[in-house]
Amino acid sequence: MRLLHVIGIGAGDPDQVTVAAVKAMNEVDVFVLIDKGSAKQELVDVRTRILDEHVRRPHRVVEFVDPPRDRTPRDYDAAVDTWHEARARALGDLLAAEPDDAVGGMLVWGDPSLYDSTLRVVDRVRARLDDPFEVRVTPGVTSPSALAAAHGTVLNRVGEPVLTTTGRRLREDGVPDGVDAVVVMLDSDCGFLALPDWHVHWGANLGTPDAVVLAGRVSDVGEEIMRARADLRRRAGWVMDTYLVRRPIGR
Repeated sequence: MRLLHVIGIGAGDPDQVTVAAVKAMNEVDVFVLIDKGSAKQELVDVRTRILDEHVRRPHRVVEFVDPPRDRTPRDYDAAVDTWHEARARALGDLLAAEPDDAVGGMLVWGDPSLYDSTLRVVDRVRARLDDPFEVRVTPGVTSPSALAAAHGTVLNRVGEPVLTTTGRRLREDGVPDGVDAVVVMLDSDCGFLALPDWHVHWGANLGTPDAVVLAGRVSDVGEEIMRARADLRRRAGWVMDTYLVRRPIGR
């Protein structure tokens, strides 16, 4: 393979795919998708719908099975490193089977730069090659951008910094001094519940027909968000949620 496009496709809505992403997709001969199991089949289905709507040239779709991952590790960084290495081996084997002049493509949820492992895994594959393929990255609409749009709000107050972090880090580290706005991604434990006086803008499966958005004071809407999250997992089989929490003014 001579070229691999890594393409951000936004939060799932085919209408949020950028013109640049559509142009990149129409250069691709073979798209690589990751099979995450039947419970998350919709993640593949969304990508398939995007290809059906936007790609006008002949292409193939190939998949590899996502390697198992330790979800409750003692050493988080080591567990992620092991998972990335297994992904790199699987991806490398698949790409090695493609013709030398092929152009590949990987569709990345949101944007490849924000809490996504694709580029790290691709770098591992390239590091093993004497003559590595070229990589071109196309940015996409991020989940925080989709969240703000869904709520019709701005992530920051005037001149205010915004911390972007994960649910795990929020639980372990709390909110640093001087930070009044936090965007949190990948939080299955609803860490916002530890901030009952803060205001939360929450959204899940943004950009899909199953999208759910809720907002309010955490103490008022926290339980409702937990119920909505559990119901969405039952209906859709997966949940990707993002939320913004803001400290009350004057606190």
